[in-house]
Amino acid sequence: MPPVSRLFDFIVIGGGSGGLACARRAASYGAKVALIEGSGRLGGTCVNVGCVPKKVMFNGASIMEAIEDAKHYGISVGSRSFDWGALKTARDAYVKRLNGIYETNVAKDNVEYVDGMASFVSSTEVKVNDAVLKANHILIATGGHPVIPKVEGAEHGIDSDGFFELEKQPKRVAVVGSGYIGIEIAGIFKALGSDVTVFTRTPHILRHHDSIIGETMMGEMERMGIRFEHNSSVRGITKHDGAEFPLELRWATSGSDSQLSERYDCVLWAVGRAPNTAPLNLAAVPGIQLNKTGHIVADEYQNTHVPGVYSLGDVFGKSELTPVAIAAGRRLADRLFGGPQFADSKLDYVNIPTVIFGHPTAGTAGLTEEQAREAHGSENIKVYKTRFTNMYNALTPYKPPTAMKLVVAGPEEKVVGLHIIGRGCDEILQGFGVAIKMGATKRDFDNCVAIHPTSAEEIVTMR
Repeated sequence: MPPVSRLFDFIVIGGGSGGLACARRAASYGAKVALIEGSGRLGGTCVNVGCVPKKVMFNGASIMEAIEDAKHYGISVGSRSFDWGALKTARDAYVKRLNGIYETNVAKDNVEYVDGMASFVSSTEVKVNDAVLKANHILIATGGHPVIPKVEGAEHGIDSDGFFELEKQPKRVAVVGSGYIGIEIAGIFKALGSDVTVFTRTPHILRHHDSIIGETMMGEMERMGIRFEHNSSVRGITKHDGAEFPLELRWATSGSDSQLSERYDCVLWAVGRAPNTAPLNLAAVPGIQLNKTGHIVADEYQNTHVPGVYSLGDVFGKSELTPVAIAAGRRLADRLFGGPQFADSKLDYVNIPTVIFGHPTAGTAGLTEEQAREAHGSENIKVYKTRFTNMYNALTPYKPPTAMKLVVAGPEEKVVGLHIIGRGCDEILQGFGVAIKMGATKRDFDNCVAIHPTSAEEIVTMR
């Protein structure tokens, strides 16, 4: 029996943040939309194995830290015990509720949710289950997945998805990778009581962020008791069944021929992510191009090289953040189905603010100091910096730093970069992101009256 053929105005492949936002916006204009998702649950990485459950774990870790701080404020707290399983159960139930809310919203918005894996038949046709869906507009928003390194015994480790599957808390954890995912998870593990070692290929962490963030973060993580193995190259894992710490991680350090090893009960790979393109049968769409990292090439309007086929979100590979995918998806739907007033609708990928939910939190918007000097010339760049202790720690014996850097360009001192790390920086950044997006100058910041006593006031009082 030949596949059933069905016609739509718009087919969205991928029920993550970007796909959902685009599909629902398109349907709001009256388009007949099919949303295809093969995982069995809506929400994508963010809702299921990313931002949302990560923030729940971060919140739990932050509460544990607050309990430790309480005695310095004269507050007596009972047992400092922690039940990993209880938190996981509550967290998973919350995520499941969100999955249901997404399904309800999709149905309410008249988007047809198709549960299955999609593969292209042509540039206007997609096969899913026993049906062929046709549309003149098809969006690829299939997201990405964690990369597992090709080393011996790699299967004995887990990735960031596996972090959320852990039924009990590991005692001794190796986190391999020092990008924001590895650093966030390492901080959570440590704050909740695990012994943690981070393996990084260089002397630095968070290399794609401004140095003030990486250096400050590493110093504070070391103060917390997190160990770093710098300039390390992991060679493999040997599993010793029945041992308390069954995973023997082997590595070498740059400049040394000797191989080191240590035992853990959890090894977590955080060495990068790759786009989900394998099931799509892109060969059926001549003209679709992939870049050297395997992401689908598209222009500033999310157009691929094939008319009527679009790409955004993690499979597109530019600013792989949930709010970016949502914003790009909505603008694409506006342009395709919203009428002539949206003919030039597209997302501006410049000055996108983003936050690291580390311990401490950090935020960044715009260019790093290094990027600014390269883009504008060192002679045209001025940097304002401050470092202080948050008032929260006025009564604690340890004084975690808060550090801030403002990067400005030209005689008008236009703000081209803001980098902040310390307590509350995750919440501080959003408002300043608006100012930077609007083209604010240092004088504009100076003209804003400070709110006292806060950490944020330092951003408008730097000299």
